[in-house]
Amino acid sequence: MDKMLSLIVPVYNEEEVLQVSFEKMDAEMKKIGYPYEIIYVNDGSRDSSMSILRRIAKDNPQVKVRSFSRNFGHQLAVTCGMDAAKGDALIIIDVDLQDPPEVIEDMVKAWENGADIAYGKRLKRKGETIFKKFTAFCYYRLLKAMSANAIPLDTGDFRLIDRKVADVFLKMREHNRFLRGMSGWMGFEAVPVEYVRNERYAGKTKYTLKKMLKLAMDGIIGFSDRPLTLCTGFGAATLAIAGLGLVALIVLACCAAHFPAWLWAIDGVVALQAMTFLFLGIQGSYMNRMYDELKARPLYIVAEDLNLE
Repeated sequence: MDKMLSLIVPVYNEEEVLQVSFEKMDAEMKKIGYPYEIIYVNDGSRDSSMSILRRIAKDNPQVKVRSFSRNFGHQLAVTCGMDAAKGDALIIIDVDLQDPPEVIEDMVKAWENGADIAYGKRLKRKGETIFKKFTAFCYYRLLKAMSANAIPLDTGDFRLIDRKVADVFLKMREHNRFLRGMSGWMGFEAVPVEYVRNERYAGKTKYTLKKMLKLAMDGIIGFSDRPLTLCTGFGAATLAIAGLGLVALIVLACCAAHFPAWLWAIDGVVALQAMTFLFLGIQGSYMNRMYDELKARPLYIVAEDLNLE
């Protein structure tokens, strides 16, 4: 086969699982049958992960290792792996074996059938706390509601992407990255591959609450302008209420009804506050346009060319 697969695996303090994880992933890649490379990105690990990676790379020429000078974060580690990948399809998977390597074969089959992106969709999450499951459930639905682009529910970064998708990724160089949102923004054909997520094989999760909150904010802020423009809707609604209040006061005054004079002042304050929110929303719209330009994403994407040399 002349096509090649690149498996990208970010690593951060994973000494307890690294060797077993490599053996399982390498066996799965061999079974699929394509030429392949496994790219490990050491994200500033402070344990013996790098020593283990040196040993694995020494004994296995298909293994490549890139090591950061410090911890830059999961999303940048994946990006670094994509920059180095030579494959016709790139597979992103975490080292902890929660995402089963056996699912990679199903992703490759979807790719062979024409899918540009095959993403893992979790049917069940084993070994996670009720709090983690609940917050993940709420977050994905909030993100879907607020995002202008389709981001599938209950998915992570475990996915296969075609080379043309990876090439577009490499043009998008924003620092605060949210890879699954970037995939949705592109609009390429994406198909789900359903699976049950396992418990972590060993060690503890490296995604602290702080890191999860940052990723959540990157997803919402990076792929939705609604936080900037919420003021517009709130201001319009408040202004409408103030207008109805003014009409009611005028009617009462015309009917010679007695009411406190300070109601006029209250209605005026509400109207002024509504105008403030409206102008904040307009400012937010301009800020959103500037933000889109600063991200320097491509203006459009060509999914296919015919007879173009």
